[in-house]
Amino acid sequence: MNALIAAAALFVGGHFLLSSAPLRAALIARFGERMFRGFYSLVMLASLTWMLFAYGAAPYVALWVTPLGLYWLPVIVMPLAAILIVAGLTTPNPTMVGGERLLAEGTGSPAVGIFSITRHPFLWGTGLWAVSHLLVNGDLPSIILMGGIAVLSFAGMAHIDRRREAALGAAWGPMKLTTSLLPFGAVLAGRGKVDWRGIGWWRPLLGVTLYLGLMHVHLMAFGVSPLP
Repeated sequence: MNALIAAAALFVGGHFLLSSAPLRAALIARFGERMFRGFYSLVMLASLTWMLFAYGAAPYVALWVTPLGLYWLPVIVMPLAAILIVAGLTTPNPTMVGGERLLAEGTGSPAVGIFSITRHPFLWGTGLWAVSHLLVNGDLPSIILMGGIAVLSFAGMAHIDRRREAALGAAWGPMKLTTSLLPFGAVLAGRGKVDWRGIGWWRPLLGVTLYLGLMHVHLMAFGVSPLP
């Protein structure tokens, strides 16, 4: 359990620490952008791997009994989460590592495709995965693992927004004005409309395919059926 806590702290805290403006700037000045990104990726991959192995080895400590009906929550939420993750990874993303150049270039509207719904589709996908699974897994190791990912996902959105605005200045303005952190926030506020054509048909299809694939291997990979 101690190893899981340490790994989760390194994985979650490492994201915020290494991406903080003072430390990031100092490391880039000392080692260069490419070496910093390589180091960042290595630390995150190593801590994620450690966290997953520690989770598998941690003792089961039950904290609550999940009502049977709540087990349907991940089944319902995960198709949406999978679509958001796929769309976020397959659309040029100004909020991902290295994506700031897309805004600095100032070419076209930033509210394209999935970003017309939210500017953080990938993090919304991982956040929905974490919260929906946390609620049905009433044990301490799951709360540490999935709670950590939920914190990283939802707090990371605001952290990225602040960092991008500080780094890009006026170039962040179009992204801030035409998109929203909350899904459909900009659309409901009249600052844009959903770009269904930019999202396309194949991203939702690929997301649903990913969801069905995870449903198929869930029992074999995790030892638990995804269905109640």
